[in-house]
Amino acid sequence: MPRMPREPEAFCEQVARILLRHFPDRNVEMAGPMDLILNGRHLGLENLYRMVQYEPTRGLEIVENYLERLLEGDTFSAMPLPLSVARPRIMPRIQPLSVFEHLDREQVAHLPFVNGTVIVFVLDLPQMTVSITTEQMLRWGLAVDELDLIARDNLARYAPDLEIQLVDSNEGGRAAIVARQDGYDAARLLLGTLHERLAPELKGDFYVAAPARDMFLAVSLAPDVFVDRIQKRVQQDYRRLPYPITSDLFVVTRDGVAGTCDRPAA
Repeated sequence: MPRMPREPEAFCEQVARILLRHFPDRNVEMAGPMDLILNGRHLGLENLYRMVQYEPTRGLEIVENYLERLLEGDTFSAMPLPLSVARPRIMPRIQPLSVFEHLDREQVAHLPFVNGTVIVFVLDLPQMTVSITTEQMLRWGLAVDELDLIARDNLARYAPDLEIQLVDSNEGGRAAIVARQDGYDAARLLLGTLHERLAPELKGDFYVAAPARDMFLAVSLAPDVFVDRIQKRVQQDYRRLPYPITSDLFVVTRDGVAGTCDRPAA
């Protein structure tokens, strides 16, 4: 199977050709080395590019599947869906503020979060997820805080028996790993029972690293040498993995989640 180009601009051109080959009725233009305009809206290709670089031998298959789900999602989001049907499928995700470089902030249902991130909401469907727009939220008669409560409640029920792998480090620190790879690993930072569940294992308050959508690593607050080693690895994962969120750590306390953008190095 032919591989996708590694050079970003050539990659973008190839994606545009694939789009036109499979969906000739769509209007596609290049707006930058990793940015297409599809039927008048921006389509950033950074996540798709990272997905392909992660599994280069499956590059063409990954691109075709991604584009097919994207366009199916566009069709689905335009369909009216009653809240009674949508409610159990509403889920939260954490995304970086940079998501608004290609999306209109006013059209995306979201809440501000910490560490330069926002909480967005999706409909979890069998083969794809569809972003919830402000228009859809208002059509249901919901405020964004109500949408957030529904999403967090669904997240708690999504996998109630959360499997956690505990790892002790040579420096004396401890880590707890969640790796269901279901698209909501990082979002589990939003679980209301997270501190209650992990504080006994990590000796009190703890940090959480969520460098990408499918990464969740909780670590003890000490020793500093352990935390700094973890943060260096988090920075690497943030730069290479698809759907990056942040290289900063979150701190989880009994009172909630705070950002650690200004945590000094040891």
